[in-house]
Amino acid sequence: MAESEGVTTSAVANSNRTHISQSKNGVNGSDKPHNSVVIFDCRPERHDAMERVLDINGLDFNDFLQVVSKEFAIPSNETFVLTTTDRKGIDFDRYENLQQGNTLHLLQTEDQILPVATKEHIVFLPHYDTLVQSGMYEYYASEGQNSLPYAFAELIDNALSATSHNTGVRTIDIRLLFDESLGKHAVVIMDNGCGMTSKQLNNWAVYRLSKFSRESGTFSSDHAGYVRPDPVARSLNSDISYFGVGGKQAVFYIGQSTRMITKPAGSPDVHELIISKEEFERKERNKEDIYSGFIRNRKMADSSHVRDDEERFLHGLIAEEVGKDSFTAVVVTGVQPEHVTFLKQDFHLWTRELAHLYHYYIHGLNGNDMKASYRNSDCVSNIDIQISLLEKFPKIPRMVNLREIDNDMQTLYINTSADTFEFKACTDVDGIVEGVLRYHPFLYDRETYPEDPYAIPGNLATEEDDDSIVLNQARGKRPIFECFWNGRLIPYTTVSEFDWCAWPKKTGTVPAECYSRFSGVLFTNDRFQVSTNKLTFMDLELQLKNKETLFTRIVNGQEQRVKIHKEFHQWLKTCHEKWDKQVKFRGFKRTITRTDVTTKKMQSPWATFSSIEWDGRAYKAGQYVKSQKTQPIFFGSVIQFLLYGDHEGDVYATGGQVQVAMEPKALYDDIKTIPISKIDRVITNAAIKKSIDDELAKLPDKLKVTWPEGNPWTQNDVRPAGTPLGPLHVEILNKKGESISRIPSAMQNTTRKALLIELKVVWHSPNGDVETNSHIAAHSAKWAFWFRTMENLNKLGKYTLHLNTILNVNESNATVWAGNRLPNHTLDFSITEGSAERFMVGTVNTLLHVGVPFHIPLELLDEYGHPTHDLKVVLPGLKQDSQTLKISLLPGNPDSLKVKQEDPITVENGTSVSFDVEVHDVAGNVTAHPKLIISCQLQGIPGSSSMVAVDCSNTGAGTLVLKPITFKNIAGDQTVKATFDIPVSNCLSSIKTSPLFHLKLLNVSFQLISDKEKIDWTAGDLLENLHYRLYDERGRVVPLSEEMARRIKVNWAADVSVEELAQGKLPNVPVPTLVKEEHFYQVSYMEELVSVDTSFTIVPRPDEPKHMKATLSESTVRMGEVLSGKICESGESTHSMLVTGVRFNPGFPGIRELNFTWRDFAEHVTIKLTAGVPAQLKLVDGPQEVGIKLRGIQTPFLLQLFDEWGNPSPDQRVVVTLKTSTPALKVSHSPLNECKGDMGDSIALGILTSIGAVFNPCWSPRGEYALEFRGSFNKKPIHGPAVKLTIIPDPNKPVKLVVEYNTNSVFPAGGTLTVSVMSEEGSTIKNLNPANMSMLLWKGEPSGTSRPPSGVSYGTPRDKVIPDHVGKYTIQFVLCVDKTKGLWSHQYVINVVPNDPVKLAPDLQPPTPVVVNNNVLDSRTLVEDMSLKLMDMYNNSAGLELSGKVVVTIKSSKGSSDKNLPLFEGKVKSLQFSLANGEAQITNLFIMENSPGQDGNEYVLLFRPSVPGYGPKNPLAAFELPFRFYNDVENRKQMSELTKKKDQLKQTVDIYRSLFDTNRQLITELSSRCCISNVLQNWLFGFIGQKTADAEKMKLQTRRVCAMPDPFRGNLDVLGKIGHLALVEDDDVATVISWHLLGDIDCVVTMTTVAARKIYDDTQGKQQVMPLDTFLVWDLPLPHIRNGRDSFRPIGNPVFARDLLIFPENAENCHIVFGNLLGDTILTDDLDSANHYRKGVVQSKVPCPTLLTRQGDRIRSNGKFGGLQNKAPPIERLRGQVFGAPLPKDYHTFMGQIDLLQQYRLAMEKSRQVQEDFDGHMQYLKSPEMVQKEEEMDEQEKQLKDIETKLGTTPVRTPSAIGVKRSLDKAGESSGMVTKRTRRKLLKQDY
Repeated sequence: MAESEGVTTSAVANSNRTHISQSKNGVNGSDKPHNSVVIFDCRPERHDAMERVLDINGLDFNDFLQVVSKEFAIPSNETFVLTTTDRKGIDFDRYENLQQGNTLHLLQTEDQILPVATKEHIVFLPHYDTLVQSGMYEYYASEGQNSLPYAFAELIDNALSATSHNTGVRTIDIRLLFDESLGKHAVVIMDNGCGMTSKQLNNWAVYRLSKFSRESGTFSSDHAGYVRPDPVARSLNSDISYFGVGGKQAVFYIGQSTRMITKPAGSPDVHELIISKEEFERKERNKEDIYSGFIRNRKMADSSHVRDDEERFLHGLIAEEVGKDSFTAVVVTGVQPEHVTFLKQDFHLWTRELAHLYHYYIHGLNGNDMKASYRNSDCVSNIDIQISLLEKFPKIPRMVNLREIDNDMQTLYINTSADTFEFKACTDVDGIVEGVLRYHPFLYDRETYPEDPYAIPGNLATEEDDDSIVLNQARGKRPIFECFWNGRLIPYTTVSEFDWCAWPKKTGTVPAECYSRFSGVLFTNDRFQVSTNKLTFMDLELQLKNKETLFTRIVNGQEQRVKIHKEFHQWLKTCHEKWDKQVKFRGFKRTITRTDVTTKKMQSPWATFSSIEWDGRAYKAGQYVKSQKTQPIFFGSVIQFLLYGDHEGDVYATGGQVQVAMEPKALYDDIKTIPISKIDRVITNAAIKKSIDDELAKLPDKLKVTWPEGNPWTQNDVRPAGTPLGPLHVEILNKKGESISRIPSAMQNTTRKALLIELKVVWHSPNGDVETNSHIAAHSAKWAFWFRTMENLNKLGKYTLHLNTILNVNESNATVWAGNRLPNHTLDFSITEGSAERFMVGTVNTLLHVGVPFHIPLELLDEYGHPTHDLKVVLPGLKQDSQTLKISLLPGNPDSLKVKQEDPITVENGTSVSFDVEVHDVAGNVTAHPKLIISCQLQGIPGSSSMVAVDCSNTGAGTLVLKPITFKNIAGDQTVKATFDIPVSNCLSSIKTSPLFHLKLLNVSFQLISDKEKIDWTAGDLLENLHYRLYDERGRVVPLSEEMARRIKVNWAADVSVEELAQGKLPNVPVPTLVKEEHFYQVSYMEELVSVDTSFTIVPRPDEPKHMKATLSESTVRMGEVLSGKICESGESTHSMLVTGVRFNPGFPGIRELNFTWRDFAEHVTIKLTAGVPAQLKLVDGPQEVGIKLRGIQTPFLLQLFDEWGNPSPDQRVVVTLKTSTPALKVSHSPLNECKGDMGDSIALGILTSIGAVFNPCWSPRGEYALEFRGSFNKKPIHGPAVKLTIIPDPNKPVKLVVEYNTNSVFPAGGTLTVSVMSEEGSTIKNLNPANMSMLLWKGEPSGTSRPPSGVSYGTPRDKVIPDHVGKYTIQFVLCVDKTKGLWSHQYVINVVPNDPVKLAPDLQPPTPVVVNNNVLDSRTLVEDMSLKLMDMYNNSAGLELSGKVVVTIKSSKGSSDKNLPLFEGKVKSLQFSLANGEAQITNLFIMENSPGQDGNEYVLLFRPSVPGYGPKNPLAAFELPFRFYNDVENRKQMSELTKKKDQLKQTVDIYRSLFDTNRQLITELSSRCCISNVLQNWLFGFIGQKTADAEKMKLQTRRVCAMPDPFRGNLDVLGKIGHLALVEDDDVATVISWHLLGDIDCVVTMTTVAARKIYDDTQGKQQVMPLDTFLVWDLPLPHIRNGRDSFRPIGNPVFARDLLIFPENAENCHIVFGNLLGDTILTDDLDSANHYRKGVVQSKVPCPTLLTRQGDRIRSNGKFGGLQNKAPPIERLRGQVFGAPLPKDYHTFMGQIDLLQQYRLAMEKSRQVQEDFDGHMQYLKSPEMVQKEEEMDEQEKQLKDIETKLGTTPVRTPSAIGVKRSLDKAGESSGMVTKRTRRKLLKQDY
C-alpha cells in the first residue's frame, strides 16, 4: 500500500519535533556529510546475516568497496554486489546519495534470495505539519455515531490509492480474526496494490508527511513528485490517500500495535515494519530514540521470525504471499474490547456504512441501480471489497462483499427514485461539483423517499409552526445533498439546499410537498478542502452559495447553459405529473369518448370510475363537493370520475377530472367537469348541505291568498247563486317567507325567468267538469298578482278554484321546474239556490165545475230561475184546505250578537284568548249582511289598547283571537273587560256585550328537591317518600285533582297510581346497583297550553362490602396461554376489580384453583388447565424400522399429540399427514382413527394398505427411505417422527413388461417376439401363467395413450407372434395381475417384412392343364402366361433382391423314372427362364407335336429356381404344376371336364372342412368365457348408480371459482384467460398467487402471435394478450439445491409456486405459460421461513427469486418486504379475480371407480353377448341347414372319389391355403361359409 503516514496521535503529542543535525566536512574537494551505513552479509554461504556498521566519511566509491572487501574478508577473485534494501545496486551515483543510517545488502547477485531476514534501521520523526495543523479538528468527532467505520475507511483509502493502477480486479480484503485459538484479536486489511518499497514504507511511518511533501526518490525527498490525476467523471480517481495522517490515526484508534507487510512489484523481498504503543513506551522509559525502528526485509512466505504464540495467525497470513506479485497487509493487534463488541454485534451496521462511504467506487458511476436491465461496461467498477469475521468454532464465519449490500442509503436513494436532474457547478478556484437530484414519487398511499432503517429518531419540533408540517413530509427537515470528495463520502457535511431548489415562498404550479420528494448528491474534486480525517468539508457550502458560482444543467452528458431555476421547476413539475400516484381511482365502470374536449386526440379513451381515495379521504358518486379556484365557485354532486387512458380495475394516478352536477339542480341544472385538484378538501359535508339548502330556500315554495275586500271564501264553503267571488290577491313566497315573482338565477347578469299565476274555476256538473273561468295574471310591482271579482257563479253544484304558478318556457306554460311542481292552491265550494225574488202561476185547467175544488199552481223562483223553499197555503173551509209550495226562506236582518264562551273566562297570564261570535236575526238564526265587521277591545290592561276585528259579512260568524294577555308583577286575580261592537247601518243598531273573565297563572316546583339537583344515594337502595306540589305564578299552591294527576308524567316508571299522584306523592325511585355513571330523572306536567317540568340526577354511591365474588369469562385455559377474558371481582356493587394476564406455569394438566383475597374477604374459583397448543407429534406404538417385501405394513402406527411441555393434547383440529422422503415412493394409508387410552387422545394411522403402488413400470424403489409424520395446526407445521423404511423388492411381484424390441429393426413375417415379466428386484419371473398374458395387435399407428384404441380386442396366447402378412402394425402386451389390475407394456410399432424365401410359387394356383398330342398348337399349350415369385412360407414375396434362372422340366406324377416323358417344343427336355428381382415370367410353354408320352397319364411340370447362394443346404422348393397328356381329342375333352369338376369339388370340400373346424374351435372358446352371473350384473348396475350420484353431489358443492368472463376461450389458437387456465387447491395459496399475478390474471394466452394480434385488433388494444410461441421454457431446480444436494436445510416447505397449480386442460402449454409468469417464484409457509430461505440462498452466492408465503406476504427478489404492496389482501377484495379450486380428490377417486366399474360392466355385457352367441351358434350347428351342409359335404367327397377313380390317378397335391382363400374371395363366397381368419376377426370383435 503506497500510503506514507506516521504514528498515532498520542505518540506525536508526547514527542517534540527534532531534527538531525548533519555536519558538512569537506572531503576531496567536496562537501560530504558525516555518514555511516549498515551492511548485512547476505551471501548464500552466510546463515546469520552478519551486520557491520561502516563509517564512509571521506571515502569515495572505490575506497568504500575496498573497505567492504576487507571488513567481510572477501577474496579478490570473488564477485559481490552491494544493493539497497530495494535491490538497487550501489554505483558511483547512488554512493554519492547515501545518507546516515542507510542499510545495504551484500549479495552475490542482485536477484539472489535472502537467506535470512535482516533489519533496516529507520527514523520516522514527525513532520513539521504536525504542529501547524494539529488543531484543525478533533479527530473522529462522532456526531452521535460510532466512529470505528471511519477508521476502517482511512485504511481503505490507502488501499484504493495503492490499487489505482491495477489493470484487473482491485481486491481489498478486510479480515476480523477474533478466534482465540489462533492468538489474540487482530484486524487485517489486505490489498493487491503496487506495494511499498522500504523507503516508501519509511515515509508511511512519518506522521503528517502528505503526498505533496513525502520523499519519492530512493533516498532523498522530491516535493515535486506528486502529479494530480486527470479529471474523471464523479472525480472517482482513487486519489484519496492524502495527508499522511489517517492511516496512523486509524490503526492506533483500532488497536495498540500494527504490523505493515508489503511487497513492491518487481522485487523478490517482503518488507515488514512494526509500530506499537508498547514499544514507544519502552523506548521512552529507556530514554531511547522513540521515532526509530527497523524494517525487516525477508523472502516471501518466510514466517520464521514469528515466535509469539499470540500471533499464530500470522503463519497462515504470510503463507498466502506465494504467487503474489505485489501486495500490502496492515495487521492491527491489541484491538480495543469495546471495538470487538461493536464489530461483532453490529456487523451489519458498520459494513453498511462502509458500503455507503464507497458506494460509487464499488458500483461505478451510476451507483447500485438494481432497476437497470443492463449496465454499460464503462460504468462498472472493478473494485472488490470483501469483509470477513472469523470467530471461534462453532460460530459460523460471517462474510459480506460490499457490492452485495443493498440497503445503504445511496442504494435506497437510487432505487426508489423515478427520475434524475443532473447539474454542474463551477467555482472560481477551479473547483468542479457534479450534482444529481433524484425524485422519489408519492406512490399509492405512501411516500417513497427512503428512511434510514437504522437511524435514531430525533426530537420532533414542539413549536406550532409550519415546521411541524414539514416534518410529516417525505424528506422533512433533512438536508438535500450528501457530499462526496474524490468519489468518497464525507459523512459529516451535507448541503441543505440551493436557492433554485429551495422550498417555495408562494404556492405555485407544483404542490409544496413535491419539494420534499427529492434527494441529492454532490461530487467534488480535491480543490475543495476537507479535514485531515476526511469527516467534514472546510467551506464547501460557502463556496457553492457564492454569487460567482455558475450552475449549468447536464443532459445526456452535455453541458447546457440554461436558467437553472426554470429548468429545475419544469423538471419537478414533470416528475409530479408523471410519477406521483396520489389519487386511487376505484370502481371502474367503462371507457368513454368525450366530445366536450376540444383536442381531438384527447377525446378518447377516458376511463370512468365511481369513487376515488385522495389524501386520506374517499369521494364517491352522489357525494356533495365544493369547487375551489373556479369561476364561479359552485356546489354539486359527483356524477363520475374521469382518468385519461386505457385502464381497467383500480388504478393510481396523480390526478384526473370529476364530473359534477351543479346543486341545487332547480337553480343550475348543469354539469361541470373540473380537475380533481379543484375539489375543496377542507369544507365539511354539513357546510355544503347548508349552502345548498340556502340556495333552495330562494325557490318558490307556496302561494299566499288574501281577500282584499274582506269577503274570504273558506274551504268547502256554501254560497247562494250569484254570490261574487273575489277580488283575489296572490303572492308567491319562498321558504324564507319572501315574496318573489321570478325564478332565481344562479349566474350573474342572466335574465331571470318570470312567474305567472293561472286561475281556473271548474264546475262539476252532472254531465262532467266545465271550466267557467280562466285567467292568467302577471306580476305587478304595486299589487303583485291580482284577480278581479267573478260574478258568473249562478249554476248550482260543486266548484273548484285552481291557482297554479306557471312558467312561460318556449311558449308553453309549465307548472314543473327542475323536476318539482311549482306552488299551487285549491279551493272547493258549492253554489245553492238564492233568495226568492218572483213567483210563477202554473197551468190551470180551464174547464171547471161548480162545487169542485181546483188547484192554482204557484212556484217561487230566485233571480236565476232556481226553485226556492216550499210555501204552504191554507184556505180553511175547503175540502182540501192546504197546498204546499216550494219557497226560498233566508235569515233575517242582524238583530243580536252572541259570544259562545261562558262568563267569566279564566286564562293564564301570558296566554291569548279567543272568542267565537255569531250574528243572529230576530228568530235567533245566524244571519249575514254586507260589511258586517265585528270588533273587540279589551279594557283594564295597563298600557294596552289593542283592537281586533273579524269580517262576518259572508258567514255571519267568526273567531276573534286576541293578543296574549300579560300583566307585570301580578299579585292576584285580575278582571279584564271585553267590549264587542257592530257598526250601525240603516236597520242595524249598535249592540254591546261585556263578558268578564278571571286569569289564573300556574307554575310547578318540587318540595324537598330543587330543580336539576344531584343526589348521592346508596347503590341498590330505594328513594322513597317523594312528593310534589304545583304552584301558580303568584306562588300559591294549586289544588290537585285526578284530572291534573293524569297529566303528570315520570320517566322512571311506566305504571303510576293516579290516586297517589292526586295526593301529591311520586313513585319510589330504585337506585341503580352499578356505581358507574349518573342517572337522569324527570317529572313533567303537560296540558294544552301549559307545560312545566323539573328534573334531578341520582349518583349511586358504593355500599359497604359484604362479600367478594369472582367471575371467570371461561372455564378452561390452555397451558402457556393467557386467559382471554377478564376476571371480574366485585364486592356487592361496592368495589369492582379486573384481573388480567393470568397464565399458569407449565406442568401437568388438571384442575387449578385461583384464590383472591381483599381485606378480610376471600374467593376461590376453579379452572381447568388443559394441554397447550399442539407442538409435537410422537410415535407411541408402531415399528421404528420397517422392512417391506409385500404390499403393506401390517402393524398400525399409533401417534400422540403433545404440547411443548410434553403433555398429551386432545385437540382434534390437527391434520396429520404421512409423507415419504422421495416423491418416487408413493404410500397410501387408511383413514385416521381416534384411539383413547391411558395416554390421552391419540391419533392412529391404520394399516398401510399399499406401498409402491404407483411406481414407474420399469423402476423398483428399492433401498432405504423414511416415512415422516407431519402435523398441521392453524396452518403451522408440527414436526413428527420419522420411521426408517426399507423397501425389499418382491421377486414374484411383476412391475414391468420387457419386450425385445429395436425401433430400427425389421420383423420377418411369422416370427415371434420375446416378452419378459420383470419383478421388483429386476429378475425375470419364470412361473407365470401364460394365459394371463395377452397381446393386442392392430394395423396402423399407436393410440397416443397407455391404452389401445377402441375396437381392438385381446388376443390369445398363441397369437403372440409376428403377423403372417407384410405391413406396419402396432402391438401391445398386457399382463393380468389380478381381477382389477393389469400391467401394460408400451405400444410398439413393428414393420413386418417378408421372411426368408423358401419356395417358388405363383400368386394364384393355375388350373390343371390338359394337352393333346396333335398338330394344333392350342391343344398342346401347357402354360400360356404365368408369373412365378420367390415366396416365404407365408406366401409373401420375399426375393426382391434375388436374381437367377428358372429351369422347367417334366416328370412323372408317380415319381418313377419314366423314360417315355413328353418333350417341350423343339424336342427339348428342359427350358430356362430368367429370374429377376425374385420374379420369373413363364410364357408360351408347349409340348412338341407327336411328343412321347402315355395316353391318359398325368405328368408334372417342375419349375426349379436356380439362385446364387441357395444350394443343397438351403434349397428353394420348386413349383409343381400337374397336367394331363392325351393322344385322343375326344378323350381330352372328356378328361378336361372331369379335371375341372375335380378341382371344384376339391375346393368345396376344403371349405366345408374349414367351416366345421372353425365351429368346433369357436364352441371351445365361447364355452370358456361364459362365467358371469346375472345376480352380480344387477348389483353392479345399482352400485354404479350410487357412485355416480355421490360424484354429482360432490361436483355441485360450493367451491372457489374465477369470476372473470372469458369470451375468447374456444376461438382458434386461444387457450383462454390466465385466471381460467389453472386451479389451486389451497385457499391461502390461491389468494397469494392470484394477488401476485393480479396484473396478468386477465391476460389472454394464445398459441400463436397471429391469434394474439387478432384479439389485440378486435379490442382496439384494450385486452392484454400473450402468445405462447414467444415463451421460454423454464426447468430449473430450487436455488438451495446445487448439484443434486441441499446447500442448507430449508424450513417452511419451500416449493415452486408454479408446481402448486393444477391444469385441467392443455397441461403442457400451461406449464410453459406459468413457468414464464411465475418463473422461479417460491412459496413457503410463513414470513420467518421465507427470510430464512432467502438468507441461506444469498449466503450461497446464488440470486434468490421472489418469495411468497401462505400468510400472504411477499419478499421481492431484491429482499424488500413489508408494506401494503407486499401483503396480499383478503380473497374477498380480489373480486373474483382468483384461481378456482379443483374438484375434491374424492371426486376423482369416485370417477376412477366408476370408470373401472363401467369397464367391468362392459366386460360383463360382452360375456353375456358371448353366451348368447354360444347358444345361438349351438342352435345354428343343430339347425337343418348345417345338417344339410354336412350331408352335402359327404356327397361331394363321394363324388370326388368317383372322379379320381375315373381319372385313374391318385389324388394330386393339395393347393395352398392362400390360393384357396383367394379363389373363394374372388368367387364371392355365396355359400355363407366363413374362413378361419375371418372367424378370428369376428371372435375378437365379440370379445
